Amino acid sequence: MAIIAVPQLSDNYAYLVVDDASGQCGVVDCSEAAKVLDEVKRRGLKLVAVLPTHWHFDHVGGNEDLVRAVPGLRVYGARNENGRIPAQTDEVDDGAAVRIGSLTGRVIGIPAHTNGHIAYYFPDLDAVFTGDTMFIAGCGRVFEGKAETMVASLAKLAALPDSTRVYCGHEYTVKNLEFALTLEPGNQALKDKYAWAKSERAAGRYTIPSTIGDEKRINPFLRSSSAELRASIRKIDPAVPDDPVAIFAKTRALKDKF
Repeated sequence: MAIIAVPQLSDNYAYLVVDDASGQCGVVDCSEAAKVLDEVKRRGLKLVAVLPTHWHFDHVGGNEDLVRAVPGLRVYGARNENGRIPAQTDEVDDGAAVRIGSLTGRVIGIPAHTNGHIAYYFPDLDAVFTGDTMFIAGCGRVFEGKAETMVASLAKLAALPDSTRVYCGHEYTVKNLEFALTLEPGNQALKDKYAWAKSERAAGRYTIPSTIGDEKRINPFLRSSSAELRASIRKIDPAVPDDPVAIFAKTRALKDKF
């Protein structure tokens, strides 16, 4: 069983989720079909499923090309995306199962970036694919929900085992960590992760995956209870109420302008 990152566009990731026993694989968030199909062919795999996390073009732009190239391909997508997933064959809801050979993934509804945004959690791989809801040290913009919606969605991801590896939709890590350090400059875990991420990127390597446990230590959008972060937010805007949703909302607003 393996997870293979396939870079897409300028900073996106698609992921092949591979069942070694059958040679079957699925692809999470394909925007460029040719790159995905080349990797599938190079590894001698059989593509059986497309697993989009949400409807934005940079996560589904390759769907129709994949379907044209692979007869019988199943294309999953959240019912709450209201038909905006190209070439969709299967509507899924929170808690649904998706299967790739002997692997079973669980759909987790995590709306806010879009109304139907979902994650795919594969317990046997100890991995979750979070699209644009949770990044390494970050989260997506709140386009179709409200701050409290995103707080609830992030909490669902944070409730997964700490060992769960986090595969997100974009390579935003260095900038996310730079922002996080403006709010928690005393967080040693953040400083260490930032130094590591800069080194990895300088060497041309990916910063994915993270883990849920690491995100709890470094991700400002999971750290509304941090005294240092709260103090930084209140120093910027003393009028911000001292509650988790308000702290999150102000943190997100600051990141939007960073």
